Amino acid sequence: MARKARSGKYKLKTHKATSKRFKMTGSGKVMRTKIGKGHLRRHTSQRTKYLLAETLEVTSSGLVKHIKRLAPYMSKRD
Repeated sequence: MARKARSGKYKLKTHKATSKRFKMTGSGKVMRTKIGKGHLRRHTSQRTKYLLAETLEVTSSGLVKHIKRLAPYMSKRD
């Protein structure tokens, strides 16, 4: 059986921490979660904990470029 011909391009490795911290929307925006959700939330108010669940858009164009370079297949993942 013959092998499949190569296209000549390299596969790029995804930076796994970046792909876990950021998500891409259908329109191409990069979204991030808020900080402070790891631990020590016992004495935090319910409203504050509710607001931590919100995701925000990454507005800095330099950061978006950096994130897309670290996770090149992020938009095609889901």
